[in-house]
Amino acid sequence: MNDLPRHYEHLREEYPRYLEALEDLGQAARDAGPLEERTTNLVQLAAAAALGSEGAVHSHTRRALEAGATPQEIRHTLVVLTSTIGFPATSAALSWVEDVIGEG
Repeated sequence: MNDLPRHYEHLREEYPRYLEALEDLGQAARDAGPLEERTTNLVQLAAAAALGSEGAVHSHTRRALEAGATPQEIRHTLVVLTSTIGFPATSAALSWVEDVIGEG
């Protein structure tokens, strides 16, 4: 990941051991089971959308693309959330996905 948010870079500079532990926890969670990287990023994308975190949706969209997910799979991941998180939250997350997909 080349383009990390400024606030994340600031946290990394200010609290390097904390961010290292956080990143290690994320990697350990991904390594703990049989899901492939593409799937774990789609799951995390769905969670980010449910939380309403624009930055995390951007990040997990990029990661999912890098792991081989198609734009259609990414959009569908969010569309299936509609009955769970509602149309406004889904629509917002889809617009955040387009921020990233439109870059490519």
